[in-house]
Formats: sequence, C-alpha cells, structure tokens
Amino acid sequence: MSMAVQTREYRAEARFQRVSPQKVRLVLELIKGRGVQEALDTAAFTKKRIAPVVHKLLTSAIDNAKYVAGEEGTDLDVDNLYVKNAIANDGPRMKRIRPAPMGRAYRYQRRLTHIILSVAEREAKSGLVTRVEEPATAPEPAKTAKAKKGAPAAEKKPAVKKDAGKKTAPAKTAKKSE
Repeated sequence: MSMAVQTREYRAEARFQRVSPQKVRLVLELIKGRGVQEALDTAAFTKKRIAPVVHKLLTSAIDNAKYVAGEEGTDLDVDNLYVKNAIANDGPRMKRIRPAPMGRAYRYQRRLTHIILSVAEREAKSGLVTRVEEPATAPEPAKTAKAKKGAPAAEKKPAVKKDAGKKTAPAKTAKKSE
C-alpha cells in the first residue's frame, strides 16, 4: 500500500470587517482556486473597497505558510500554492436607527464579515510524465480494411444539383363530389 501524503493547509482570518458578506464574496469568487501569484494580482487590481483587505489577507496566508513550513522543517514551494478556500461568513450585526418622518424611527443593520482564506500546495499527480523518451523504432500504423494495399480507392459520386429556378407546384387535390 502506498501512503498518501497529507497536503497542509495554511490559513489567515480577518474578523469583524465593516462590509457585508455579499460584497466580499464578489472578490473572493475571483481568486478562488487560482495560484497565489495570480490571485494577488487579481486582488491588487480589483476595483472594490474590500479588495485591499483581501490582498493583505492573502499575503498573510502565504507568510503563515512560509513560517509554519520553516518551523516544521518541511519543503514548501511557494509557486505551487493556490487558494483552496475563500469564505466570507456573517459576523454580528450592529443595529442602528435612522430618523424617519413624523417622529418615527426606521431600524437598519450594519453587517460585519469574518473572512477566512486558506492556501494549500498543489498535489503532484502520480504517473505524471516529466520527460518523454522516444522509442528506438517507431511502430507502423495499422492498416484498415478499407485502405488495403493495391485496392483502388472508392470514388465519391458528385452531388446532384437541384435547379433553383424551377419550383414544383403543390399537388392538386380532387374535387369533392356532391
């Protein structure tokens, strides 16, 4: 039996961010599953208010991966890291009151978000060919039944063209007998 190598997951959290989870998810969907360098570039050039926070959080997750790998003495290829999980959960809501006409008050809620980002190293696929060796003699392609040696090739009949100028009249129906 071969022993499966456990891939480590490194994470970073940003809690109590003053933005709704729905808005954060728009940015997180852009970077989910991408390589860390591509995700950093995407977060850096996204025109959303939360994008710099996501960029900082992703940088923190990468730094956490470097630190933990150094402490454990394991090999870590930073170029092989990708964004495994990117989640925006609801935080507590702040209840607020807005003055309304005729002395009334309207309640509204300020939403907070907990953002969790985790990066992991891509697994090396078993059986992945890194170098192709050419065989000494190339095998000849198999011959099919249709293309036998010495047999004449089948010729196609030319397609029959219909005269576009002639139109056939619809068939006349017999008169009803009274």
